[in-house]
Amino acid sequence: MSLRSTICRAWFSQRLKAIDRFRRHPAETQERMFRQLVDRGLGTAFGKRYGLSAARTPAHFCALVPVFDYDSFKPWIERMVAGERNVAAPGRVGLFARSSGTTSDRSKYIPVTRESLWWNHTLGMRDLAALVADANPRTRMFDGKTLTLGGSCRREGRNLVGDLSALLIHETAFLSRGIRAPRSSTAIISDFDRKAEAIARECSGQHIVAFAGVPSWNLALMRRVLEFTGKSNLLEVWPDLELFAHGGVEFAPYRRSFEALIPSPGMRYMETYNASEGFFALADDPQRDDMLLMLDYGTYFEFRDGRSVLPLAGVRLGRSYAMIITSNNGLWRYEIGDRVEFTSTDPYRIRFAGRTRQYINVFGEELIVDNADRALAEACTRTGAVVTEYSVAPLYMSLSERGAHEWFVEFGRQPDDLERFAAALDEALRSVNSDYDAKRQTTLERQHLTVVAPGTFMGWMQSRGKNKVPRLVNDRRVADDLLKFVSESAQV
Repeated sequence: MSLRSTICRAWFSQRLKAIDRFRRHPAETQERMFRQLVDRGLGTAFGKRYGLSAARTPAHFCALVPVFDYDSFKPWIERMVAGERNVAAPGRVGLFARSSGTTSDRSKYIPVTRESLWWNHTLGMRDLAALVADANPRTRMFDGKTLTLGGSCRREGRNLVGDLSALLIHETAFLSRGIRAPRSSTAIISDFDRKAEAIARECSGQHIVAFAGVPSWNLALMRRVLEFTGKSNLLEVWPDLELFAHGGVEFAPYRRSFEALIPSPGMRYMETYNASEGFFALADDPQRDDMLLMLDYGTYFEFRDGRSVLPLAGVRLGRSYAMIITSNNGLWRYEIGDRVEFTSTDPYRIRFAGRTRQYINVFGEELIVDNADRALAEACTRTGAVVTEYSVAPLYMSLSERGAHEWFVEFGRQPDDLERFAAALDEALRSVNSDYDAKRQTTLERQHLTVVAPGTFMGWMQSRGKNKVPRLVNDRRVADDLLKFVSESAQV
């Protein structure tokens, strides 16, 4: 065992004890997080505005502070972005994770404090390694490097703004030189094709034992590595590869592609729930398909069920809840837009259950209905078209092809040029959603248009007992059923 492995295991043993404590004492752990967060917020403008000094209990806190979404919390974020100190978190916040926008903004700016950087986001990845080592005493993961595919970031005034992954790589570079690849300067190259080429050159000869990130991006990168090396699978490039820590999008559509890339029965795939707003959960048991809710990461959790907002102790198995967080990143009673389903309450385990609104996020694009409606309206304006119904579904990536969105469109009036309509739709989507634009430069092709005959959607709804057309669907169930209906109708 190497010296590095020995040191890592010694530190990990302490974290395993801490994880076991919050598994056994969830209420006490969350009470401690609540108290720490309130104490931390007392001297901030937010704390004074909402009287946090009177928030002696979670019930008092909930009575004093309303639930926010991004648009309602945005004025506080804008003050932080402007450089004002002690707004919603102590001191000045200089890091902001940028993610896809709301109905009113192309991009959201999520604050990342030093506390959340070290005791939330990076702690999550360290805990993942601790759990891997605990489950597999013979792991060689600490003797090699983890390949991390970052996004990009840039300076905006005094702030560093960009993808969360890029911020983490940039800010932790000095501590991770011996355990992470590629070099930080390579990992955060903005142009994906240039970055993939550089990573293939830099890392193909290194001792890579694990990789981490969004499945779609990593699949595109690994295809480039095979092209560069001329190998048939990744084990020929990195024989000791044993772990892929993934998150951001649903993994199931990609599993078969990764299993073809890495033909090893010992390869582990572990899900993480690491959003721009925080690191919330991770897979701690390879025999399960859910994730352990991490209760000591500086986040106090609440859950909305309809109009009711519940503490952790109030949730029930099998129910889907919108998640609300108060966190050491300066967000207070903030509804992040995700829904989770509880699979266990001893300990608390969750499964991601989708967004609170219709969306597609198979490739990290986070396309919402408002984005689609606005882009469609622009394409219609440019081409004289009228769209009566539409629905969008993903076309999954393969080892040889990029992914795409398939748009099923029913026209009330045809566009003057269908190709021009498709180009205008793509251009408008890229304009209204920065994440979609980024993925179009990397893992996403232009959308595929499937034009259906007038009356198709009405007939499909009538035959299936439905009264609404699902606009954005994160899987192929509606799309495949619609295609089946079209085929059946043609045979009649």
